[in-house]
Amino acid sequence: MATTRLDEFRLFYNHTIQPELMRLERMRLRLVAFAALSVLFMAGMFALSFYLNILIVTLILAAPAGIAFVYLVYRLDAFRRSFKPRVVRLILDFIDDGPNFDDNNPLVYNAGGFIPKERFLGSRIFDTPAHEYKGEDLVEGKVGEMYFELCELRVGEISVVLNRINSVFHGVFLHAVFNEPTIGDIMVWPRSRIQFLTNSIRAFTFEGGKNKDDEILNEGFRQTFMTYATEDTPVAHILSPPMQEALLEYTLTTQKDIYIAFQNRDIYLALSEEKDLLEPYLFKSNLNFDRIREFFEDIHSLLHLVEVFDQTH
Repeated sequence: MATTRLDEFRLFYNHTIQPELMRLERMRLRLVAFAALSVLFMAGMFALSFYLNILIVTLILAAPAGIAFVYLVYRLDAFRRSFKPRVVRLILDFIDDGPNFDDNNPLVYNAGGFIPKERFLGSRIFDTPAHEYKGEDLVEGKVGEMYFELCELRVGEISVVLNRINSVFHGVFLHAVFNEPTIGDIMVWPRSRIQFLTNSIRAFTFEGGKNKDDEILNEGFRQTFMTYATEDTPVAHILSPPMQEALLEYTLTTQKDIYIAFQNRDIYLALSEEKDLLEPYLFKSNLNFDRIREFFEDIHSLLHLVEVFDQTH
């Protein structure tokens, strides 16, 4: 990411995001104080009922203790649900002011929205029944002339051996649309994850896909990614050298796994991220520029890749 853009974001953080974080911090401190008082109150009620050892008194004392507990859970959930949308909207406002974003088509954010399961499976990046499919934080808009949508996803499948949910993908999933159709399908998988992609590769090759690493001239890209495509697909034209360089640079800079699929006019990108982005802390301060910067860089870098796709297609 250009140093100038990051410096601009630091100024934006100081003048716009930090004041909002300070308001949320005061809310968090009040919530912590309320939680401490609630715990003391409930402990006192249980101690008193144990000392008196009278059933009717125990039942009477349990009612306010139960109400206090339910209200505490409600307040905690309300804080969690309000924190991220308030911060994300400010970050998107900053991104939206960039030179490649249309003022007439501002970025749209939906905290509870996510990309449909059918679209995720249609990318064919992961061959999975996706028994577990949860998403949030849907962002929609345009970069240059390309429409895009992205969200956080948690995808899992039931293990037939251990009878538990195994993680398939956890991170940011992006779908973008070219203005013009392309020929053939291309799949790009991180080489470091090959042991977990056997079914996906097998499914794609069963549909006519073949390994096309020999058509990739960027040696660093060949070492980092596996490239597969259907017959007669102009791999070097669709996955152009600037695209290869941008994807390789992104991977080396972030040290995160990224998966890409090209299908006709559609582009799919999956960025692995094991931790939940921007989930608020309760018992320590959320006034942390690095956490906000990391989220901004993830989203901004993904949209930069979309911009590269738009400019080189």
